[in-house]
Amino acid sequence: MSTTQQVESPRNPVADIPSNYSRLIARELGLVVRELPRLLRGTGLDVSQLLSEDSLYTAAQQIRILQNALDLSGKPEFGLLLGKRLTPATHGAMGFVANSSPDLFTALQAIRTFLPTRASFIQADLQQVEDRLECLVNFQLPLDADVERCLADTVVKAFFEIGEFIVGRPLYEAEACFAHAAPAYHATYVDYLPGPIRFGCDRLMFVLPMALCQKPNASANHENYRLALQQCEAMLARLQTREPGYRTRLEKMMLSRPPGTLSEDEAAASLFMSKRTLARKLNQENSGFRQIRDEVLSRQAAGYLSDSQLSIEAIAALLNYHDTASFRRAFKRCFGQPPNQHRQAIG
Repeated sequence: MSTTQQVESPRNPVADIPSNYSRLIARELGLVVRELPRLLRGTGLDVSQLLSEDSLYTAAQQIRILQNALDLSGKPEFGLLLGKRLTPATHGAMGFVANSSPDLFTALQAIRTFLPTRASFIQADLQQVEDRLECLVNFQLPLDADVERCLADTVVKAFFEIGEFIVGRPLYEAEACFAHAAPAYHATYVDYLPGPIRFGCDRLMFVLPMALCQKPNASANHENYRLALQQCEAMLARLQTREPGYRTRLEKMMLSRPPGTLSEDEAAASLFMSKRTLARKLNQENSGFRQIRDEVLSRQAAGYLSDSQLSIEAIAALLNYHDTASFRRAFKRCFGQPPNQHRQAIG
């Protein structure tokens, strides 16, 4: 499929990607104003829309801009160059949440949750495997091979930029795993990614030691984190009212009832499907009922831990856990550390 065909029939035609990413692309290319139409070729956008802070693009328009940029640059490693520009500050409120998070794990959770407010066609998932955290990335649209490689380079480097800001040093322990084969410029990767690099992997992801993820962020600011989190949640809510997935629907159902009281059978019945069908649909979204329940309850628990003097036992009871041990296990699965350590980390 050609790039033109891809952008004429996008899966998500909603304009929700901020224009600042395209301006960063233009800067990386060193374009002057009269050259900007070349970057916008085939998008239906004009220069005034590119220069406006309020402009939003569809996924198809953003992909076409990236394709044009790759062609204009003449550099197959353009994705790595662009990713270096994507510091936390370039991601708006989502970046602000990450910057002020108590640790890297919490920051990555925020990015996973709020990435739809910045790039709706990119999905990030986190999974803990023993003492490692795997950060998996999926693109929700079909892409030309060169564009997909470029975008993969950009996204992974952008994640490293965020991690290095929080940890305060290069992420030597982080392993970058790319689905594409080693490109001709593979030797260049070591200039951008300090840890082990693998090509031809089953999934696009990077892997971090959990111990590194749990180190306190020296720049953490609880008040900034809370305010930015509220802003991101409001933005996400506006997006999700358009066409919510089953994960979003379940989260809303859980939040509309007393904590921990919604069963999987009740959820499936409310959605007019069997429990097995619901499980299959959630699996297609790389999720599951228990995972969603634990994450919703853990986010509520984090609020109690930061904004009250309630004991761990009292919070567990408020969230309808049968015992404190179950609550501690669920919280640790979500945040990578037990609730008492989380409370100490956020001060």
